[in-house]
Amino acid sequence: MAVEVIMPKLGVDMQEGEIIEWKKQVGDVVNEGDILLEIMSDKTNMELEAEDSGVLLKIVRGNGEVVPVTEVIAYIGAEGEVVEEASAPAAADVAKAEADLKAAGLEVPAAPAQVAQAPKAELAADEYDIIVVGGGPAGYYAAIRGAQLGGKIAIVEKSEFGGTCLNVGCIPTKTYLKNAEILDGLKIAAGRGINLASTNYTIDMDKTVDFKNTVVKTLTGGVQGLLKANKVTIFNGLGQVNPDKTVTIGSQTIKGRSIILATGSKVSRINIPGIDSKLVLTSDDILDLREMPKSLAVMGGGVVGVELGLVWASYGVEVTVIEMADRIIPGMDREISLELQKVLSKKGMKFLTSVGVSEIVEANNQLTIKLNNGEEVVAEKALLSIGRVPQMAGLENLNLEMDRGRIKVNAYQETSIPGIYAPGDVNGTKMLAHAAYRMGEVAAENAMQGNHHKAKLDFTPAAVYTHPEIAMVGLTEEQAIEKYGKDNILIGRNSFTGNGRAIASSEAHGFVKVIAEKKYHEILGVHIIGPIAADMINEAATIMEAELTVDDVAASIHGHPTFSEVMYEAFLDVLGVAIHNPPKRK
Repeated sequence: MAVEVIMPKLGVDMQEGEIIEWKKQVGDVVNEGDILLEIMSDKTNMELEAEDSGVLLKIVRGNGEVVPVTEVIAYIGAEGEVVEEASAPAAADVAKAEADLKAAGLEVPAAPAQVAQAPKAELAADEYDIIVVGGGPAGYYAAIRGAQLGGKIAIVEKSEFGGTCLNVGCIPTKTYLKNAEILDGLKIAAGRGINLASTNYTIDMDKTVDFKNTVVKTLTGGVQGLLKANKVTIFNGLGQVNPDKTVTIGSQTIKGRSIILATGSKVSRINIPGIDSKLVLTSDDILDLREMPKSLAVMGGGVVGVELGLVWASYGVEVTVIEMADRIIPGMDREISLELQKVLSKKGMKFLTSVGVSEIVEANNQLTIKLNNGEEVVAEKALLSIGRVPQMAGLENLNLEMDRGRIKVNAYQETSIPGIYAPGDVNGTKMLAHAAYRMGEVAAENAMQGNHHKAKLDFTPAAVYTHPEIAMVGLTEEQAIEKYGKDNILIGRNSFTGNGRAIASSEAHGFVKVIAEKKYHEILGVHIIGPIAADMINEAATIMEAELTVDDVAASIHGHPTFSEVMYEAFLDVLGVAIHNPPKRK
């Protein structure tokens, strides 16, 4: 089906745009990301990229025309496809076209017959519009969205609803990180005039674990309640998925018109001597640890390793993080991750970077971790946190096309088997709960309505919930330089050290960094280290999704006193007009 190319809305005030020049012509092959045309709004000129691949079938509005925003200007589709525009052509236009054909000696095609769409056959008792396998973020979102669209939906879950995020990921780790934040608050209380009766405290790990379990149970129970409220049929057990779109749970088999595989991910392991020691814990295991070790070696300086390492460091445990990359959180902007490493070092964490683990030796109830540079780390326990891999249990009967151990999907979240979709961690595109939410929704919409919806994940925010938090959306500085060139980007910064709310809260550390394209002031990336970074980054993601420019953001007003003023001033600094920054040197 041909897709529409519309005049985009480049800013909040934009009502129309002028087509300067089409860079592609009718019949040209177009790849997603290719420059289609150049347009001009009241603010700036901009090149419009294709959002789909195919052939440019038709140009509706030509060079020099002024077009209202959101109006269709062209169509892209398969070669030879006939464009079906939303409105029928005028009778005079039809008559002229027929006359032109007759004058050329060509036959006038007959009008296509109207074919009535056959209603869907009634579902059998054990048949569903969609069977969702897995009750994590992608799965339960898909199930509820499918139900909202009027589908008869089943969901199969082998353990607890909520998946990794609610049970052994996002939620329990944030519960523990709040404890670390509270302890940080106790350390600065006296300086703020709060004189505690005693500065001595103890950590009751039994109560800590029990409270975490209460939080998890509340949320997982809530998910199950939502599924029932939406009349989703729940099956408990491992679902074995078959190529004929049946799913077997124990002795029972159900059939779906579409299947959504949302089996999520599991902890990744490495094959080195000693890794099977009971003193080596995974991120799943350590969340139920009721005895505090004196020392902990964290193998992996990614998000999970750094977050959990900080938790135990705040409890007074000696924590050493071992990371193969040259810095922690290597997926984040270099400047941000290095600043976080500096701050966490001051909190007592030790970091060994550009080094890997070659062997683990257990003796006398402690571990000696041998590194590939000849050094050794001795610790009572170790945390293995080198990432996660797709969970494929129950999918063995499917001959799915894979990509490096991950299920390969298209933009519609559909696998190589038509009618079988695979959103979330299992496809490895973006292993984040909120990305899984969107992928699950899109998979359900396509399963119910046909493949019309795409999961656009370019502006998915990411965060690390340390204290201070770090967050990002879009390109890092390194990626922006590689794509656009150093001379074609602008960078703005503003620090929390001068922010009134941050100073009043004793959180005046960190900064916001904005990366923009030089010619049109398109926003390429936003990076934050500081208080509530994980919340503030959502504003930046929305700004980028709406395709606002730096100039648009500069024209907005942010409340005072707020932490988010720092982000606003960072946008102003891109233009060199930040009020609370010293003048830039020319």
